Amino acid sequence: MKNKIFYIFIIFSLSLVSVSLLQSCGANIFSESDDVSIGRDIDKQIKNDPRQFPLLQGRPEVNNYVSNLGKTILNSSPLIQYKKVFPYEFQVINDTIVNAFCTPGGFIYIYTGLIKFLDNEAALAGVIGHEIAHAERRHMTQRLTAHYGISSVLGLILGNNPGIGAQIAANLFVGLGFLANSRSDEIEADNYSIRYLTSTGWYPGAIVFFFDKIREKQKRDGTTPGGLERLLSTHPLPQDRIDNVKQQLTKLKINPDPTKGLNLTEYQRIKSMLP
Repeated sequence: MKNKIFYIFIIFSLSLVSVSLLQSCGANIFSESDDVSIGRDIDKQIKNDPRQFPLLQGRPEVNNYVSNLGKTILNSSPLIQYKKVFPYEFQVINDTIVNAFCTPGGFIYIYTGLIKFLDNEAALAGVIGHEIAHAERRHMTQRLTAHYGISSVLGLILGNNPGIGAQIAANLFVGLGFLANSRSDEIEADNYSIRYLTSTGWYPGAIVFFFDKIREKQKRDGTTPGGLERLLSTHPLPQDRIDNVKQQLTKLKINPDPTKGLNLTEYQRIKSMLP
């Protein structure tokens, strides 16, 4: 009994180190087709839960508008390598929450609260580019690798290993807990959003508009407004992330033209159509 406890302790200690190593090196035990399969399963569960995820209905022009922004980025940037592998779907959730998220395989969800929160099309394009980057860099299945790669080994050794696939489906959907991105994931997604948008008609650093809006609201309200709590829990916004975007724009020698591709009139028209 003592030997078994000792071995469990050693395995647990090694697992903590392994998780850190797997996360830091970006290891991924899942294939690209696994990403698509997991993403489809989550998408099916989202569509079957309209109370938690009320997809926008009766506003085809709004849905098409958001989808076309995403497709423009996909079709314009040569840096997006999985555009013919991942199905890439852009859907709108009708909720006041200011947020957007991406699941494996390129299933991207934009809340109407985010569209209302932003002031121009370029800012929304910057956020969509950021979510595409999460799919392309396969951040979620990297996090799953770090977690389930160790959990499955522990389960096998301890003789208690229920279906790993079932665990993934259950844990992913409960609060979408695995959507919480690390700081390094966020910075990498920001960097790729900038690079994706260089091939479009939008200002490449447009995600800065999003950051500025958040900071402006935090300063005005004196704290983090309730509508932003969900966003900042899954997309942390420390100052070094903001500084990084500015450094990237300088590094890439992108002339700062914040008026590029704002499409204010069209964006306000779309906003006026929201419930």
